Amino acid sequence: MGSPKQDLRPAPGLRPARRRRRAAPPVPGPDVPAYRSAVADLLAELTRDPARTPAILTRRLAEPVYAGLLAATPRGRTAVLGDLLRAVQAVLRRPGGEPVPLVRVQLLAQIDALWWGRSPAYPSGAELCAAADLVDLEPLRRAGRLGFRYRRQPTHLVGRAIRSAHRRAVQRGLWPERSPRTAGLRYPRTRPEAVALLNQVARRFAERAPAGTPPLWVTSLARSTRHQDRLTRLGYPTMPASAHCSGYAVDVELAWYARYGARHVLAAELLARQDAGQVNVIDEGQVWHVCLSPAALPALRRDFDAALGG
Repeated sequence: MGSPKQDLRPAPGLRPARRRRRAAPPVPGPDVPAYRSAVADLLAELTRDPARTPAILTRRLAEPVYAGLLAATPRGRTAVLGDLLRAVQAVLRRPGGEPVPLVRVQLLAQIDALWWGRSPAYPSGAELCAAADLVDLEPLRRAGRLGFRYRRQPTHLVGRAIRSAHRRAVQRGLWPERSPRTAGLRYPRTRPEAVALLNQVARRFAERAPAGTPPLWVTSLARSTRHQDRLTRLGYPTMPASAHCSGYAVDVELAWYARYGARHVLAAELLARQDAGQVNVIDEGQVWHVCLSPAALPALRRDFDAALGG
């Protein structure tokens, strides 16, 4: 006679303990500092052999450090590589064309795309000017609450004529050049966080630059996609889905400060903020493009609200 079967059901009122499911480890995002370092290495290789730029790009951008970040952008690695190769071929067909500056700008701009490429853009100037999430700088400038300077772009014939006459006088040595040569801001509007960042950079620059150095100059802020397309047609090194068009990027003058012995001071300040993860910086020659990092927004917004929000 076999032994009686045991009743393995739990006693009334008791439930069997459930096995805890382990939470899946977080999927790491693209390593932005590693990507930026890899781009510097790639640019060094291209500088040694610019004629082979298309072949080098095709080979190197398949490496995980590049492919991982490019795949995470809205357009993906294949589309980014295709656009880049077409642009490089166009440069190489021109006499004396140098593809390395183009590659630097477009590859580093993919960090901007990773951060803000899916953010809504401002299609037109009217929509940009009406956007509630942007700040109008003119009242702040009139109140003396901005540590940086900018110039408005003339919109009328008289203003353009005066600007042209002044530029000719400077070129002939009849008038001192007191500001950088820039077309000026079409829209003096940007995000509050960008205002806070620019004021911080302006303060540090003023503290560290040689005596007599002019304040920080800003040459571009938020742009509409319509204006971005116009700049592209005029030959400026722009990106179709620029962070300018969602208000998260600014351009600051760099080259002009060399005459005051201060260019390296401003460059060091911007690069230090990049190393701290606050911004992405792209050297575009005369100006440097500066894009806000999503991680930096909360602290910058608190700074803006404390200093300028009231």
